Amino acid sequence: MEATILKWLKNVGDSVKMDETILEIATDKVDSEVPSTAEGVIEEIFFNVTDVVRVDTVIARIRTVGSADRVDTPEAETVSEEIAETEAVVEDLTVEDSEEIIQPEPPVGGSMSKFYSPLVLNIAASEGIPLSELENIAGTGNEGRVTKKDMLAYVANLQKGTAQRRAQVSPQPLVKKPEPVSETLQVGNYSGNVEVIEMDRMRQMIADHMVYSKHTSPHVTAYVEADMTNMVNWRNANKVAFQKKHGEKLTFTPLFVEAVAKAVKDFPMINVSVDGRNIIVKEHINIGMATALPSGNLIVPVIKNADQLNITGLTKHVNNLADAARNGKLKADDTQGGTFTFTNVGTFGSLMGTPIINQPQVAIMAAGIIKKRPVVIETEQGDSIAIRHMMYLSMSYDHRIIDGSLGATFVTAVAKELENFKGVEF
Repeated sequence: MEATILKWLKNVGDSVKMDETILEIATDKVDSEVPSTAEGVIEEIFFNVTDVVRVDTVIARIRTVGSADRVDTPEAETVSEEIAETEAVVEDLTVEDSEEIIQPEPPVGGSMSKFYSPLVLNIAASEGIPLSELENIAGTGNEGRVTKKDMLAYVANLQKGTAQRRAQVSPQPLVKKPEPVSETLQVGNYSGNVEVIEMDRMRQMIADHMVYSKHTSPHVTAYVEADMTNMVNWRNANKVAFQKKHGEKLTFTPLFVEAVAKAVKDFPMINVSVDGRNIIVKEHINIGMATALPSGNLIVPVIKNADQLNITGLTKHVNNLADAARNGKLKADDTQGGTFTFTNVGTFGSLMGTPIINQPQVAIMAAGIIKKRPVVIETEQGDSIAIRHMMYLSMSYDHRIIDGSLGATFVTAVAKELENFKGVEF
């Protein structure tokens, strides 16, 4: 929804080349570089370092070669169609004296789960295309992004009647997003010896997101206990061989992600989001994994198409994303497009947790610490008591969409996947 300007690498009067980095921004807890969308000279810069800028806001004016002869009012077409890994906009106005800057409006309803250029958003808004419909338009641009040509072709097909609208404009959203925490908290009077620490930018974003999630979704949490003995024994027996063969450390996380992805595939109504009064069922299974940063903050990189990866592929993705998060090398796209989130609170010694839903998803699962405990084992020969590796799973879900029966059935299905683990080839 917004980005913070971290550093301008170019000043007014500097020449820039196409795709040359102009500035650095922070968006959704990820730092990104903004490339120039044209070759020319920077004529104006509209925002300073630390300014927070809304998506689709023009932040600079670039004079291109030959622009002195053009004095037309800038049109929406002058906005770059593709700006990789950024949500702020650098617009090539190609004009000299115009004072008007046209700002494209976002599409009707919903919130974006992937990047759309300002021009695409402008066309969507002018044609009354809601976000739920926009997300169903196949893109031919870089990384499947929707381009101007895609939009114009889609609109033309609608007018000809050769294309059928896959979503309709939603009524008003069920919940209005509250004001950011940073704008609503009041400065108080503190008695005694205290130290006042201002939230850093990332902590403010996390706070806003958590308050918004609790305000939006009625949270219900389901719990189940899983016997992890088979998985623990297999990992202990194979982790050294796995690392020698693939050069990757085998943790429990990819094993958990595999089980979650299998269950999500069997229960597609878990893999949804809400757009007004519409339920958007996602085709891809993209599992977000909550990752702790050295600062203590959390970030959620996403494993795309997790159901299509084997243990080796999942391990490489998990380790690469976790390493990039710890070293501040995540790209903006690494945290986008998640459809379900998993967090391992057991890493920190917690027995179980009640996680907060990562909007606009409708469910999040937490795994507690794996501990040895005496457990009653039921067999055909009778009951016995044995030492087993046990773990609690908890899942918070949006009760607007997921009823208790589906929530409980799903978390139980994940537990059964973990308990029935027989090992895999690697």
